[in-house]
Amino acid sequence: MTAPAARAYRPPAPLGGRPGIRAERRRTLTALAFLAPALVILGAFVAWPMISALRLSFTDASGFGSEDWVGLDNYVRVFTDPDIRDAMLNTLWYTVLFTPTAVVSALLLALVLNSPALPFRGFFRTALFLPFIVSLAVAAFAWSYLLDPRLGLLNYWLQGAGVQLGDVLEDPALAMPAVAMVAVWKNFGFYMVIFLAGLQDIPASLYEAARMDGAGAWRRFTNVTLPLLSNTLAFVLIFALIAALQAFDQIYVMTGGGPYGHTQTIVMEIYESGFRKLDLGFASALSYVLLIATLLLSIVQFVFFGRREKDLA
Repeated sequence: MTAPAARAYRPPAPLGGRPGIRAERRRTLTALAFLAPALVILGAFVAWPMISALRLSFTDASGFGSEDWVGLDNYVRVFTDPDIRDAMLNTLWYTVLFTPTAVVSALLLALVLNSPALPFRGFFRTALFLPFIVSLAVAAFAWSYLLDPRLGLLNYWLQGAGVQLGDVLEDPALAMPAVAMVAVWKNFGFYMVIFLAGLQDIPASLYEAARMDGAGAWRRFTNVTLPLLSNTLAFVLIFALIAALQAFDQIYVMTGGGPYGHTQTIVMEIYESGFRKLDLGFASALSYVLLIATLLLSIVQFVFFGRREKDLA
């Protein structure tokens, strides 16, 4: 064999394909093997229930006996039933009360606790985060006793100051703000930690440059902090909005949807329809309407903050 022929010679590829392809295939199979348990659990407890609920939303299923196909009748009821309309308005009112209050309070506290000059920062961060690890149902029980007009400590303290609060949870005007306040107390610590993480990613040199340009605290916040925190703010807003639309635990414990339906939210209506009235088809349709509304609002927020970030860049 001549030298040029020896240089041109290449050994034949293995029968199973090139070594790189086989290694890639092994890595893929190994990854799928590790993912398989999680995929099975997600399929059994997330994907299949969603598919089953979608099917039920087109029937008059009650959980007992036969099911008849009703087409879009359940979805028509969602948008024509006056009780559902009231529940949607109550959910909107709860969202307006909860989302801005939780997000703004979390952001303000994060700004305060991000200051290196603040003593005992670690203690305050831990103390403010602790309510988040408490079950919302347990927190609702505790707040129910605190707000009790006869036994509650809150009314006792206010009476000492000459203020008579009365039965807040039986007042149609105060019941929804009360249950929203409990949710804010429960969740703002979690949002605060997310804001703290976002604030600590902002380079300190930008603040120094702003100070050298004569920018005060407000201008540093609006021109440096807020633009660089826009992605974090978008995430927290979406998270808080989804939590507001899914409000159930504290409302079920504290008011049960009362007084006179003033705290009856969409999720409460889903529970009532599915488990008390045994109208599973209608409950499934209402669940999917809520899911679609949540997705649309999330997409709107993502698009808005995405455009804002491009404009600032």
